[in-house]
Amino acid sequence: MSFSTMHPVLQAFLATCFTWGMTAAGAALVFAGKDLKQKTLDGMLGFAAGVMIAASFWSLLAPSIEMAEQMGLASWLPAVVGFLLGGIFLRLVDRVLPHLHIGFDEIEAEGVKTSWRRTTLLVLAITLHNIPEGLAVGVAFGAVAYGLPSATLGGAIALAIGIGIQNFPEGTAVSMPLRREGVSKGRAFWYGQLSGIVEPVAGVLGALFVMAARPILPYALSFAAGAMIFVVVEEVIPEAQRNGNHDFATMGAMLGFAVMMFLDVSLG
Repeated sequence: MSFSTMHPVLQAFLATCFTWGMTAAGAALVFAGKDLKQKTLDGMLGFAAGVMIAASFWSLLAPSIEMAEQMGLASWLPAVVGFLLGGIFLRLVDRVLPHLHIGFDEIEAEGVKTSWRRTTLLVLAITLHNIPEGLAVGVAFGAVAYGLPSATLGGAIALAIGIGIQNFPEGTAVSMPLRREGVSKGRAFWYGQLSGIVEPVAGVLGALFVMAARPILPYALSFAAGAMIFVVVEEVIPEAQRNGNHDFATMGAMLGFAVMMFLDVSLG
């Protein structure tokens, strides 16, 4: 059985297992024995931000607008409504889920107050990034089942590849700081890859959701886009620029945007 003939839910599961694997590969750099400079980590986070911004438009919002037109809806309505709902949803999760961003003191932890360990809070911060990423991949593969011109298997694969590429630095951004704080290499890797385990779950749920109700499809795509943009603006960009490496992080974001745009246009 080839990948193209598989059920969309299975495609979404395998694609998000790939993105999870890329997170694990990035986390595995902790075994290399050489610590990465903070400037490099900031550039990698900038790259991840660029990929997410590009994916939000090219792989999610643009198809949402095209689908709305094909379904006889106002072209702007699903894109605007879904985008805002996605941001609001992540804002609510951000307020409730206890988490701590890398480089921050424990007193700066967000979400409900808890006695959880610092390592757990750090992992949850990256897990928060990965929820909309897995959801986006799942929705993209679920959309292919309807055979709409704006939802192609190539586009869904391009999105999964792009998310996987940007997950590599996210895995590194968890494991390396944990290692600096005295956590063993094995545990640093474990926590680093663990942050990506939510993606297959979110991917399968996203695919099932859109396949169950076609009318929500353009809204689901823009919802995933809004959730990703919230994470980029609220979490990823501030983290990338927190240590004064503004120009390097910005150029990383430009490169990430270009890579994702190339993948979507060439494969989609």
